[in-house]
Amino acid sequence: MAVNDQIADFLTRIRNSLKSQHRFVDIDWSKMKQNIAEILKNHGLIENFLVKVDEKKRGTIRIFLKYSHGRRPVIQGLKRISKPGLRRYVGHEDIPKFFGNMGLSIVSTSQGVMPGKEASQKGIGGELLCLIW
Repeated sequence: MAVNDQIADFLTRIRNSLKSQHRFVDIDWSKMKQNIAEILKNHGLIENFLVKVDEKKRGTIRIFLKYSHGRRPVIQGLKRISKPGLRRYVGHEDIPKFFGNMGLSIVSTSQGVMPGKEASQKGIGGELLCLIW
């Protein structure tokens, strides 16, 4: 089945795997998904991820999910903001800060995909992809 919104599918697979308390989840590879996984790993929201690219445009990302005491997921929520039907662009002043700056916003900028805090510090805005807390 063809998926129209690859990032929403990526977030939904992670959300469903966390609810089922799976150890890892396999997702189709793309550069955007790999960059988002890298950001999640750098912020300590996932344990690790592996990329297996078979051909130039085919591959898989295996994301190892992270849990705290009592198998409680580190990621409590994921929300897609900019959608294919309604893109949401923000300036560097308008990048949302939530949960006392403990939440993570991911922005696609002209310099690549980066956390909202980093984009704000560099003074660049872009497409607000998702919020993760």
